[in-house]
Amino acid sequence: MEALTKTRKIGGSLVVTIPKEIVEQEGLVENQAVRIDVKKMKKSGFGMFKSLGTFTKKDKFVGQLENNE
Repeated sequence: MEALTKTRKIGGSLVVTIPKEIVEQEGLVENQAVRIDVKKMKKSGFGMFKSLGTFTKKDKFVGQLENNE
């Protein structure tokens, strides 16, 4: 099974979290040895938000003042 996840720093080590769906499907338990295949992802966001239009000055403040009463 394959999933994308981010690294986090704890002490001097980097850790990744195995998603719950994979834990359940594979029957993983705490302190169990597992094999991982690490592949660094490219950070390009090109094309991620194609359908999103350009932002206006009004968009900048949407949501910041709402529900703060």
